[in-house]
Amino acid sequence: MAFKPLHDRVLVRRVESDDKTKGGLIIPETAKEKPAEGAIVACGEGARKDSGELIPMAVSEGDKVLFGKWSGTEVTIDGEELLIMKESDILGVIA
Repeated sequence: MAFKPLHDRVLVRRVESDDKTKGGLIIPETAKEKPAEGAIVACGEGARKDSGELIPMAVSEGDKVLFGKWSGTEVTIDGEELLIMKESDILGVIA
């Protein structure tokens, strides 16, 4: 991919949720919510302090993350729908 986010931004690919509930009910496409978890595709270099010192990113490419429902901006890159968001919009890394 020929896209690199700037500063403390990350590029995230949503992870698709299951079509069935734990009880075996099939969820129709219209009732599904957009998943709030994804995999980081690309990372910026990190934020900068007022002094100019670089603050490294706490996440890296390949990490599976959880983010807020309304976080990020949807973009289409190479025909694929992705999200660009600040590192601070990420709630945590899924181990």
